[in-house]
Amino acid sequence: MELLQLQYFRTVARLEHMSKAAQELMIAQPALSKTIARLEKDLGVPLFDREGRHIRLNTFGKAFLQKVEGALALLEEGQREVADLAGMEQGSIHLATPTLDRLSEPLNAFVALYPNVQFRITQASIGEMGQLIETGKVDICFTPCAMDRADFSSVSVLEEEVYLAVPASHRLAGQERVRIEEAAHEPFIGYKEGFHFQLMNEAFLQSAGITPNFVCRVDDAASIAQLVTAGLGVALVGNCGGPNSRFHLLPINPVYKREFRIVWHNKRYLSKAAHHFIDFVCRHFREK
Repeated sequence: MELLQLQYFRTVARLEHMSKAAQELMIAQPALSKTIARLEKDLGVPLFDREGRHIRLNTFGKAFLQKVEGALALLEEGQREVADLAGMEQGSIHLATPTLDRLSEPLNAFVALYPNVQFRITQASIGEMGQLIETGKVDICFTPCAMDRADFSSVSVLEEEVYLAVPASHRLAGQERVRIEEAAHEPFIGYKEGFHFQLMNEAFLQSAGITPNFVCRVDDAASIAQLVTAGLGVALVGNCGGPNSRFHLLPINPVYKREFRIVWHNKRYLSKAAHHFIDFVCRHFREK
């Protein structure tokens, strides 16, 4: 059994499509099919159910995949550990996050100082990030939502206040602070359902006994700012205003806050580069 067979099998198992797997692996499909067939012959059982041109991972394949993913994760950890022996500058960091909005500035600064550190960044939902850390597919996650699991460690790197954004001409625009109940009957601009900030915002509103009327849902902060400016509604946002903003950010009483954390698996190997990056991000926001 060869390492290449296992890597190919993992890709085919994930895609359950031989042509797409061959394309992703950048090899010819017949060569990939032969590799999988040879692996099945070595194991003595079929790993896929085949119906015409369609393939599905079967019971044997699912059981074998769990072991393959564990073995490959250990090998990848070993590669990172060996790379650390050459110094932090040769390390690698695989990061998952639902958004790069808050992380882009310290990330750019870190890459400028350590250009030889290899970064891989995966955009993922909160649920997906937990699975990615659990299986060792990523080293760390940057998240505004809690990920409380026994084997996870985390550090708070940034805390930001949540504001009520209203159009410049809004009836509440002249107030220094507002109670969220004052906007209970306003049309709201929100993120799409399931989006991390939307989950947090809805929790804030529900705690105040408010069932918001969302007239528009988007997937980025810039769109929310534009729609609030246009007068379509109000929104709960972080500190996204600036000197040229055409909307008002009103502090909310009592204060609502978001906490951004870096999370990692405390029983998996974490490279020197990853440890240094965590310290760098903490220091960056602390100094700001």
